[in-house]
Amino acid sequence: MTHPAQDARLSRAAAPPRIARRAARVKRGARYRGMPGAGPTAAPSVLCVATLSMLWWAATHFHWLPPLFLPSPEAVWRAFIDAAHGRLQGGLPLSEHLLWSAIRVFGAFALAVVTAVPIGILMGVSRIARGVLDPPLEFYRPLPPLAYLPLVVIWFGIDETAKIVVIWLACFAPIAMAARAGVRSASAEQVNAAWSLGANFRQIVWHVVLPAALPEILTGLRIAVGFGWTTLVAAEMVAATAGLGQMVLNASSFLRTDVVVMGIVLIGAIAWIFDFGMRALERRLVPWKGR
Repeated sequence: MTHPAQDARLSRAAAPPRIARRAARVKRGARYRGMPGAGPTAAPSVLCVATLSMLWWAATHFHWLPPLFLPSPEAVWRAFIDAAHGRLQGGLPLSEHLLWSAIRVFGAFALAVVTAVPIGILMGVSRIARGVLDPPLEFYRPLPPLAYLPLVVIWFGIDETAKIVVIWLACFAPIAMAARAGVRSASAEQVNAAWSLGANFRQIVWHVVLPAALPEILTGLRIAVGFGWTTLVAAEMVAATAGLGQMVLNASSFLRTDVVVMGIVLIGAIAWIFDFGMRALERRLVPWKGR
């Protein structure tokens, strides 16, 4: 009788070379590839940005599109320089537009974090809170900000309060939904183990439920800040004299497409930088995610 290891070697030796090579490739792939989608993404991202930039340059320099529809990168850069020195409509420098927009977006975002996370956790751990708060949250969540913007203006006037409330409403729903969904990440074994060790309800929420929900909450924060920047243009339609959204709207009235594209690129770059920071924070706070 042969040993099982000898049988395995004999079967591999008797297999056709093509099957043996395929088995070796599968074995190497299973050893080094890891989880699907794992690995660095810097090279594809740089290649994508470079390709899009080259297509933009080619479309404008070879006149595939007129400048009114798509200005050249040089025109957008000149608009950025003019905006930095306050040579656009209104005469305000770009730094002041950035400051006002950042105050509105991140102020409303911070307010949404301190209100939506506790409410989402409460909805996840209490059936009564879920039954009371879920209907209004699900009702207003699909509504676009422009739908309730006139009502917010009637209630809060045309000053900064209305702008912050509109952005806060846009950020609140995804954070609350993410926090509520994250509560389900705590397994019954973890909760029962905490009960058996003598923990009370507050300790279970703080030491078991909240750490388990943290990855979902951070994902909700990333989504919410994107909604905040999306709502910025709608919020700055209300009697705003400064802000990136106001600058874009004002430029569109004068058909300054170069300023419009410059504002869009700037808003997207700021949102991307914040998202990059949130990813770094996520890797530091929840290193166990996906493992």
